[in-house]
Amino acid sequence: MSDLKKKQDALVGAYLEVAELGLMRQASGNVSCRVDGGMLISCSGASATNLTADRVVMVREDGSWDGDVKPSSEWRMHSTIYRRQEKAHAVVHTHSDYCVALACHNLPLPGFHYMVGTFGGADVPCVPYATFGTEELANNASDALTHRAACLLGNHGMIARGNTFETAIAHAERLEMICKHYVLARTMGEPDRLTDADWDEFFGRAKKVAYSAFI
Repeated sequence: MSDLKKKQDALVGAYLEVAELGLMRQASGNVSCRVDGGMLISCSGASATNLTADRVVMVREDGSWDGDVKPSSEWRMHSTIYRRQEKAHAVVHTHSDYCVALACHNLPLPGFHYMVGTFGGADVPCVPYATFGTEELANNASDALTHRAACLLGNHGMIARGNTFETAIAHAERLEMICKHYVLARTMGEPDRLTDADWDEFFGRAKKVAYSAFI
């Protein structure tokens, strides 16, 4: 089995895992990974019931691809992240419920809980709305992921990067979980924020114990 075929199979497995976690329904998300010369990405209209290895599309660095199967409409967002973020080797984009809830209010996920720090900073930004599939959205998302492992996409969803599928999926799952915690906490009023001193101590401690692979 070729290395490319192994990566196609791995991408299908990653897509199914994200779906099984309840983070993607119907054809509402996409998964990709970096390969020599470009990336592999789930096809346009992909879902857990129809994605197979032969429907994983190779998109070259110049944005071209071969064959009748088209890449996800969000291929520009993935491609731009790989081009600008050298640590990115896998990307997961979803419309998961609580991420969408915050994103539709154009709210960042604030530093109300220490696990917000596992994405690389004291918050998770929400980038302004831009039409799906556009260079504007691609640039907004890539810029936000310069110093964060994940971000929210205004009036849209979320996107996360990692050095492996496992890491990117974990970020996507964790962001949905913490967004849910924030939404629940806000039913009792706006939750407290960690202070700058708290964050300094958190990141110092996290570095010492290698707590998570932030970004």
